[in-house]
Amino acid sequence: MTDTHRFGDSRLAATVSAAGAELSSVRDGAGGEWLWQAGPAWPRHAPVLFPLVGRLPGDVLRHGGREHRLTQHGFARDRAFTWRARGEAGCALRLVDDEATRAAYPFPFVLDLEWAVADGTLSCTATVSNPGAAPLPFSLGAHPAFAWPLPGAASAEGHAVRFPGLDLPALSARRLSGGLLDATETIPLAGGSLPLHQGLFDADAIVLPDFSGRRLRYEGPGAALEMGWEGYGDLGLWSKPGGAAFLCLEPWSGTTPPLGWDGDFAGKPGITLLEPGASRAFRWWIRPERA
Repeated sequence: MTDTHRFGDSRLAATVSAAGAELSSVRDGAGGEWLWQAGPAWPRHAPVLFPLVGRLPGDVLRHGGREHRLTQHGFARDRAFTWRARGEAGCALRLVDDEATRAAYPFPFVLDLEWAVADGTLSCTATVSNPGAAPLPFSLGAHPAFAWPLPGAASAEGHAVRFPGLDLPALSARRLSGGLLDATETIPLAGGSLPLHQGLFDADAIVLPDFSGRRLRYEGPGAALEMGWEGYGDLGLWSKPGGAAFLCLEPWSGTTPPLGWDGDFAGKPGITLLEPGASRAFRWWIRPERA
């Protein structure tokens, strides 16, 4: 039986699983489901990416002259978290290092996830702590997949992502080759919005390193999803190449490395180094809206 917890109120309800601390449902007061329901096109809902966003060359983590096998997006999404709290308005879960994690990632760590619903808003706060005696290198990312079309929309047409407060004529994006950062692509915006169509993701994810925005609006006919984040400095947009009924909106701290890089993990471009005894919090939130 799946170990899950449902929480929220009459305006918004969410479900989180102990498996990966993964969000699996976001329903509004009218019963509309805003989260992708892990269909055949992609079997996940909203995995937590830790201690890696993207992948390493050959899936090999190099540190201190040794090699460890660490696969794409890390292991947190596939591990059982421990419940620390469960209530009507939210829940808290924890993952700590053990023998299995240290075989892939030779560092002590504590990863706490706290989910909460308040005033029609769902928030997720991730806190990474370093109980070790040396700096802790890590990346962290959110990977929630939202319904495309949005609830109430008749089709996938007429959807866009808008970046409020940014006067951008285009996005300067990085594309992927073998899961690693490759060429830069300029993606035009229309009135500050990115019109969505399935061909947009034929070349895989749109990666926006060092993105200046901290908020976006995913909009469709009759519905919109506002999203914001703190602590994360990068952004990814993704849907399954070839077409699928979801759009991933992904705040990240760190990205997959560029082609040609193959060094020590602690020196990976964009890595976060957390000093011994320190903690760092990262937060993202969403607010669904119906017309």
